[in-house]
Amino acid sequence: MMRSGRLFRDGATTFALLAILALLALKMNNCPELVQLGGFYVIDGDTLSSNGERFRLKGIDAPEYRQQCRRDGVDWACGAKARETLVAIINGGTPECRGQDRDRYGRLLVTCVLGDIDVNARMVREGMAVAYGRYVAEERIARQKKAGVWAGDFARPSDYRREERMQRSENGDLIKGLVDYLGRLAGWSAE
Repeated sequence: MMRSGRLFRDGATTFALLAILALLALKMNNCPELVQLGGFYVIDGDTLSSNGERFRLKGIDAPEYRQQCRRDGVDWACGAKARETLVAIINGGTPECRGQDRDRYGRLLVTCVLGDIDVNARMVREGMAVAYGRYVAEERIARQKKAGVWAGDFARPSDYRREERMQRSENGDLIKGLVDYLGRLAGWSAE
């Protein structure tokens, strides 16, 4: 009889400790929303910087800065144009960017607004970024209008980054390719 009572008590204590640990983990994961007003430097078509912190526009993926697209049989610098577009939008006032989650590179994932304009949505609507989990309706509008990258042929930014990594691995030595791969797995390198 005594053994079953002790077993029950140990089980209840273990359960209580696990419940407390789960609540603590939940509380630690519940980060407050961070808000940044203006003062941004545009790195590329979907990344901002301010006071040493990097911000990634949530729900979009813009061409990489060096990425080329093709329109009417001619290459054009769609990555540089995406950056120019974001600079023009951001310089139109004092944007407010909000977010609480971070990507695997430690960048704060933000949605930015400028007055009543959703900056992330506008980048997609102008064809300077593709939808990445959000803004699907805006991408449909850009496709129909053949805006930005949708006016011709382009590699999706994620495909472009993958190709760049593969070329670096093939052109470099095997050790560097392995180190780059392990760095990406650990989240040490920017994509």
